[in-house]
Amino acid sequence: MEYVYAALTLNESGEEINEENVTAVLEAAGVDVEESRVKALVAALEDVDIEEAIETAAAAPAAGGAAAGGASGADEAEDEADEAEEEAEAEEEEEDEDEGDGGEGLGELFG
Repeated sequence: MEYVYAALTLNESGEEINEENVTAVLEAAGVDVEESRVKALVAALEDVDIEEAIETAAAAPAAGGAAAGGASGADEAEDEADEAEEEAEAEEEEEDEDEGDGGEGLGELFG
């Protein structure tokens, strides 16, 4: 979620949403930045008008929570970013599982 917040912060300040700027915002916030997630976010937001997406999201609750006419481009971009983020998290979890031998923990320390 912090990746999306970084993009929103850049948008609000009038800065370009690119890999370098998103990374700088995340690092300033103390986030351990994953390059693949930054790339996925920037790619997903490439053709998205963020101001329009914010207005659409703000209007959605007034319309019963459903967007008229199907998913908008912003919804699709957000879904793509979420999918990329989930894939990155799944890869990270697999790496974490591969690193351990399954017997880690306090019980292993004390026999």
